[in-house]
Amino acid sequence: MGTAVGGARSVPRYVEIADEIVLQIRQGVLKPGDTVPSESELMDRYGVSGGTIRRAMTEVRASGLVETRHGKGSTVKDRPPVRHRSSDRFRRSLRRGGKAAYLAESEQSGAEAKVSVLYIGPVEAPEDIAERLGVEAGAKVLARRRLYFRNGTPVETATSYLPWDVAKDIPELFAENPGGGGIYARLEDHGHEFAEYVETLQARPASKAESSELALSPGAPVIHLIRNAVTVDGRVVEACDTLMAADQFVFTYRIPAVD
Repeated sequence: MGTAVGGARSVPRYVEIADEIVLQIRQGVLKPGDTVPSESELMDRYGVSGGTIRRAMTEVRASGLVETRHGKGSTVKDRPPVRHRSSDRFRRSLRRGGKAAYLAESEQSGAEAKVSVLYIGPVEAPEDIAERLGVEAGAKVLARRRLYFRNGTPVETATSYLPWDVAKDIPELFAENPGGGGIYARLEDHGHEFAEYVETLQARPASKAESSELALSPGAPVIHLIRNAVTVDGRVVEACDTLMAADQFVFTYRIPAVD
């Protein structure tokens, strides 16, 4: 790597190329659905080696603006983010209006939402889930696993775990469609009034299986969101694990400045 005047380090060539490609995407020169020029085309255009272009494309993929499929090259994504408004997406008024959180979010962004139910039924509680629910490890709990789509593209998976003594008396929780307002509305219908939702977020690269399930480039960033739904009695009646395509979501939190 060379040095510029005054001893400052020059920007690596692959970074310059990546920045130019990203700029073309952001300015609309490369539009959603367009294929990014091939490695050989980029080598000719910039007069660099294949290794330099491959490093540049690694940077471009890290931007979240393109997706790469084996044998098909890289195409510009048409996936504007859904905005998560953490302070209002679980409002009771939305549930009473028949809107579950994800559907309400998608509607606000003008997107078409779809939910595919992958599994509903009893499972043995993994140790971390058991601890969150306050039950013994291996105890029977109800699991609801879903895959969420936006405009036909998978954007997140979510698995809800509910204590069996709570779930067994609410038949709607065993249905693919639990009804307007989702499972939180049904829990409240049966006397489980919510006091708060406690969430923890962690960003990390997707595993190979996760990349496949969410139609992401290998190693693309994902957000692992863990949520506990807590009732006014202080009991966690749902522990939810969600994996989200990081380029699809923007989180906005309202933090009070008073005690």
